[in-house]
Amino acid sequence: MKLLVTGGAGFIGSNFVHYILGKHREWKVVVLDKLTYAGNLKNLEPALQEGRCGFVQMDICDRGVLEQVQGCDAVVHFAAESHVDRSIEDASAFVRTNVDGTHNMVQACHQARVPRFLHVSTDEVYGSLGEEGQFTEESNLQPNSPYAATKAASDLIVLAYVRTHKFPAMVTRCSNNYGPYQFPEKFIPLMIAQAMAGQKLPVYGAGLNVRDWIHVSDHCSALDAVLQRGREGEVYNIGGGCELRNIDLAKRILRALDRPESLIQFVTDRPGHDLRYAINCEKTSRELDWAPAVQFDEGLAQTIHWYRDHQQWLDDLRSGQYRDYFQKHYVQRAKTFAQ
Repeated sequence: MKLLVTGGAGFIGSNFVHYILGKHREWKVVVLDKLTYAGNLKNLEPALQEGRCGFVQMDICDRGVLEQVQGCDAVVHFAAESHVDRSIEDASAFVRTNVDGTHNMVQACHQARVPRFLHVSTDEVYGSLGEEGQFTEESNLQPNSPYAATKAASDLIVLAYVRTHKFPAMVTRCSNNYGPYQFPEKFIPLMIAQAMAGQKLPVYGAGLNVRDWIHVSDHCSALDAVLQRGREGEVYNIGGGCELRNIDLAKRILRALDRPESLIQFVTDRPGHDLRYAINCEKTSRELDWAPAVQFDEGLAQTIHWYRDHQQWLDDLRSGQYRDYFQKHYVQRAKTFAQ
């Protein structure tokens, strides 16, 4: 199996690469990533050193992706702009990458007759829930942020190619991920980093927004199941079955790090902030024999431990040094491998 992974130097993408290489010893993976601020080749260091993972630095909007997907047995498409706050400030990059980039990937894979295409999306395309109910695959798409709107558009592009061109694609929509290698602008790593430094933990509004949390390793195992056994043209929801209010999660992190709750600082809520997400993943469990394996308390403890053990990784990320060092040491060698 030759697998191409877009956005594989990011948080979920890099975890997926490690998962696949660990489980499928006979597979070869090529990562295609633009290396924006959230793309970190250090996330892939063990895989690149092992020798079964190659890397190509490329924008998914580049027409050159056609050459890269030629001969691939499958493509898993993670590459996206994903931070809601940034999309509120300026959605231009989100439209370009998430909409135009996804279309470019789909068109290239269709032209190259790639046998399998997995589009990784988000539960945010469904919008916001009240206190009751869960999102199913049949829920209406009602995105409330520019980020979510561009992801919904990318989902529809993929599914339109399925219906119009019989394109062999599937779409997954997952709840909030946490785990190692996550960029510290996202909630859990931000709370951990701030707490470790004894700095204020910024929490939107009153912290009452609810999210369904899943450990990234469980997300990766679900994606592997969809890639191998999912039905073409189908949407699969993936969730962890762990709903928590942001304020309660922040307090858990502070307790785990023996820091006072006085570090919590409530800040002005962001516009259009969705109140609650909750995923019904019965279809995925029923059809693909999948279920999350990591209990949240265990997963959070592991995640906190990882960040404490990788303080240098965090420092390099915040200073920007990770970009210069790893581009210098790995990009050229990885390009040679991919060729």
